Amino acid sequence: MRILILGLDMGDGRLIRHWSGRGRLPNFAKLIKAGVWAELQTPTRVLHTSGWPTFATGASPGAHGVYYPYQPKPGQQTAVHIEPDQYGVPTLWKVAADQGARCVVYDIPETFPDTAFNGKAIYDWGTWAWYGTPASQPAGLIVDLKKKFGPYPLGMEAKRLGLRIPETEDLERRLIESIGYKFRTLDWLLAQGQWDLAAAGFGEPHPAGHYLWPADTSANADTDDPEFARLYNVYQALDQELGTLVGALDGETVLLIVSGDGVRANRVACHLLGPMLEKLGYTTGFGGGGDQAQSAKPKSLLGRARRMMPSGARRWVADRLPWWLRDRLGSQAAAAEIDWSRTKACTLPTDLEGCIRINLRGREPQGIVEPGAEYDNLCKSIAADLRALVNPATGKSAVREVWIRNQVFPGRRQEFLPDLVVSWEDEAPFDALSSPRVGEITGSNPDRRTGTHSPEAFLLAVGQGVRPGLQASARLVDIAPTVLGLLGLKPGKEMEGRSIDFARITADLTAKTV
Repeated sequence: MRILILGLDMGDGRLIRHWSGRGRLPNFAKLIKAGVWAELQTPTRVLHTSGWPTFATGASPGAHGVYYPYQPKPGQQTAVHIEPDQYGVPTLWKVAADQGARCVVYDIPETFPDTAFNGKAIYDWGTWAWYGTPASQPAGLIVDLKKKFGPYPLGMEAKRLGLRIPETEDLERRLIESIGYKFRTLDWLLAQGQWDLAAAGFGEPHPAGHYLWPADTSANADTDDPEFARLYNVYQALDQELGTLVGALDGETVLLIVSGDGVRANRVACHLLGPMLEKLGYTTGFGGGGDQAQSAKPKSLLGRARRMMPSGARRWVADRLPWWLRDRLGSQAAAAEIDWSRTKACTLPTDLEGCIRINLRGREPQGIVEPGAEYDNLCKSIAADLRALVNPATGKSAVREVWIRNQVFPGRRQEFLPDLVVSWEDEAPFDALSSPRVGEITGSNPDRRTGTHSPEAFLLAVGQGVRPGLQASARLVDIAPTVLGLLGLKPGKEMEGRSIDFARITADLTAKTV
């Protein structure tokens, strides 16, 4: 037996099931009928980009420590770009290779080269958001791929694109071309030698969800509406290429199709969270919050320049800087405007949920909040203030849920995560937030993407020993030990999931694991 995993980055299970049921994705429909479809419990309901690290390691964010390109780090006052050694748990392919499995990895999002991995791998060649730079193991593999097939056709990447919006017709064409390219290069890569485990990521649904989701459309919209045609065309291209690939598989291969999250309308309030924390008194900026602050000014020239420049001018400049310089200067300028000596909590970089870091003594270099009771009470106070927020557009709660990190993601790497996370009700867009304690703040969202992430994950399993036609539930952390179990290998010591027995499952996989 061998295992082929196809990871659909931001691949929406609801769209796939709906269009398959209408006969519009015939190859997905055949696979759903022939195998097991499982809705997955996933940490993406809290931290939207933690899905792929959780899939790769079989561990939760508190154990593996990865959730976003820019994260807090003990000993750093502000968030920094994550590095290859960020993972606190080995990947499933490293665990498999260490036990003798022949492994091939291609563009699984949010992963890095591992010099101790004894297999073939290509990283960040056709992913949407590069966490590192394109690389391969062995080093010549990516060179050979480029010589034979040319560059990845999409020609854009999340951090390099920034806040610019691509033209939708051109994006649709590029994404469809990129899907064909990815399947052709995967076929070539698998033909390079014998393999037991292969895992390939398809980044194309990710920008399709962000930019091709129809504007001003709710998550409950009719997805057969012509407004969804461009998004459907991308999924149709996936379906067509999938049919070709499945037709070439032998009877010894088990196919797993996985997605860690889906897509919905982009209605979030993270752009208003920082100003609200400042108004509530948790963050103190230079020039606000009392007589002492009124006379204070940002200490750095960068901070003063940022304050003097209109927001529109700042965006114009930012769009024209190299991504790494833009992000570094933006982080430094934002930090320079905070008076850390009087700041108890501040926001972290994000583009969906609100992420908050406590300025903790002993962890942050300029920390002022004492660990223990003061920290716990502060988290409870912030959470209560957040739960009281209202979206003036609806007159209803702005907040769906608030999580305190050590209650939801315990583990030895939890200090690399936000201390609090807030998710937003998405009934209407956010141009304001209202607090019963301090009143209202306003501001338009600079993120003009029409779609964003939703916490719906799925697994579709087809092949030898898999019961056909079953709908079930499982956990994202179960996939890694399941793959290893199918190969007759032992799970990693820090994997939290349990192996699924596809031959004996019932409708609830979370209760039928071994």
